[in-house]
Amino acid sequence: MSEAKFIELENWREYPPEEMRARLEEFYEDLRRRRTVRDFSNRAVPRELIETALKIAGTAPSGANLQPWHFVVIGSAATKARIREAAEAEEKEFYEHRASPEWLEALRPLGTDTNKPFLETAPWLIAVFLKKFDVRPDGGKVKHYYPSESTGLATGLLITALHRAGLVCLTHTPSPMAFLNEILGRPKSERPFLLLVTGYPAKGARVPDVSRKPLEDYVSFFED
Repeated sequence: MSEAKFIELENWREYPPEEMRARLEEFYEDLRRRRTVRDFSNRAVPRELIETALKIAGTAPSGANLQPWHFVVIGSAATKARIREAAEAEEKEFYEHRASPEWLEALRPLGTDTNKPFLETAPWLIAVFLKKFDVRPDGGKVKHYYPSESTGLATGLLITALHRAGLVCLTHTPSPMAFLNEILGRPKSERPFLLLVTGYPAKGARVPDVSRKPLEDYVSFFED
């Protein structure tokens, strides 16, 4: 077992309290504009923007720092068409047979259905895979700890980064998603976590008229 190695924390910055508040308020005001979008433009997005956003995602904390994620970025029209076909087949099965009445009622305000044109229209799809383990050169396995939580944290940072760049996103989760392993050539040891659609919004894009819960509905404080 290798010994722990530590280095001095050099890059942390402390800010005066007023600057701390201002930075957080500015960040909140930016992020509160973020909306899930289903109407995408086919306008090109430079690959370098996606790469930088993925670097940001890679800074996420992870169990034992094993970074149990893999991102596949799809810009190929032919591959996007294959993904759409497979996703819509799963969605048809979901809406017609698997979803409970309660689930369908919860989705009703969002106006979703089996048709997923954004999977071909948007310039980029990012398939996020969760890795349960890595394989060493000798064939042995390295187990990953808290892979779901870790991959969720990385995905959250990715969504935030893309918004910060001025792009919009949709988190798409057809279930099951094993077709992504086949289409994208990923091993069975990786589980599709979600499919992130990103690009510019279409002209006149519309979003559901929904609101977010107020702070007091989802936060509790215990103080002395």
